[in-house]
Amino acid sequence: MLALHFGFGALEAEFWRWAFLMTRIGAAMVAAPFFGATNVPAQVRVIATAAVALLVANWTHAQAPADLLSLAGLLAVAGEVLVGLGLGFVLQLGFAAPTIAAEIVGGGLGLGLAASVDPQTGAHSPALGQYYGVLLTLVFLGLGGHLQWLALVVKSYDAFPPGATWLGAERYMLILSFASAMFATAVAIALPISLVLLLVQVLTGVLGRSAPALNLFSLGLPAGIAAGFAAMIASAPLLTDRLVVLTHDSIAQVARVVGG
Repeated sequence: MLALHFGFGALEAEFWRWAFLMTRIGAAMVAAPFFGATNVPAQVRVIATAAVALLVANWTHAQAPADLLSLAGLLAVAGEVLVGLGLGFVLQLGFAAPTIAAEIVGGGLGLGLAASVDPQTGAHSPALGQYYGVLLTLVFLGLGGHLQWLALVVKSYDAFPPGATWLGAERYMLILSFASAMFATAVAIALPISLVLLLVQVLTGVLGRSAPALNLFSLGLPAGIAAGFAAMIASAPLLTDRLVVLTHDSIAQVARVVGG
């Protein structure tokens, strides 16, 4: 519990403890895809980090180093940042899967030029990628993934107490190995639509060889776009199922990193 007493000494000590706890939580939120989105104001991030850190200060017995400006104190702060970034980076890998799938599908549909600024990262991404990203965010929040992730961040104070925040090679491999699940999910999302586009292109090529007078550009492009959007509508249930599995796998991977 917060041991506040009448006296500025105890109050100052609790304040620095609170600020120290905000380090790991703030780093995790910055690395997470939706908490750290570029369109989220910095004031909102600070307020959310401070609120969660206040709860952590009451729920855990984590203590700040005696002297934060010493070498040991700075190393402890760096360790807190390292753990927070690792926990957030796992979610970042998971949320990258729809963007990769959109790159594959958008190239086949001819929508590669329809790009805009992604609010999550601030980089240019296809409009289809933002559509997939919004769906994943809705599924993630609807399943309570953000609450489970925050609970794992709080649990990390027991697994990695301040001063013992070296993740180790095994946990770094757990974080990096999740990239394989990211690519597998991206392929699973894009595969049905890509197969339909491939069949349309093969059919257009056969028609072009059998009837050379046909204009392949005026015939193939509209047919590919129409077939691609039809495949997207038909594969919508599969997309939802894959996003649910991706959400579960992301939270499970964060739990493995924490050690739960």
